[in-house]
Amino acid sequence: MPDIDEHGRPEPPPAADETATLLGFLDYQRATLAWKCAGLDADGLRATVGVSSMTLGGMLKHLAYVEDSWLSEVLHGRAAQPPWNTVDWKADPDWDWHSAAADTPDQLHTMWREAVARSRSLVEEALATGGLEQPARRARANGWTPSLRWILCHLIEEYARHNGHADLIRESVDGLTGE
Repeated sequence: MPDIDEHGRPEPPPAADETATLLGFLDYQRATLAWKCAGLDADGLRATVGVSSMTLGGMLKHLAYVEDSWLSEVLHGRAAQPPWNTVDWKADPDWDWHSAAADTPDQLHTMWREAVARSRSLVEEALATGGLEQPARRARANGWTPSLRWILCHLIEEYARHNGHADLIRESVDGLTGE
């Protein structure tokens, strides 16, 4: 059982195998986003900083999309599910970010939590049939096929980058600071 910090985040294991370490860091980054978005109303989730149009609500929806896209579509080769399969991505490649303003805080949190739960299940499914080196079932547009290891590292990077944005946005909303 991982140690839980004062913000409800599970500490990554300090001495574990590669899989447990990667999943530990991914869960820590996910929990950081949850902490940064917790307790905000619709205005808080729509707040922006400076000239950026990035919002915490958009971040929740974007990361739900990232989870589903990489683990369901790319890793397992499955078809996109709603709402992602109903979007004209060519008309609005940032639809996940833009459309979040019309969603309620509950819808955004639920969408993200459900995507994370699906992702955890999809990773377990993949690990039951192979290791971290197994290739994704769907190649990227440029022809290369990432491994499960690469996908997990990419998700950690994606969360870590956006958690930096979340720090700034949340501080601008109500002064909440912290790593």
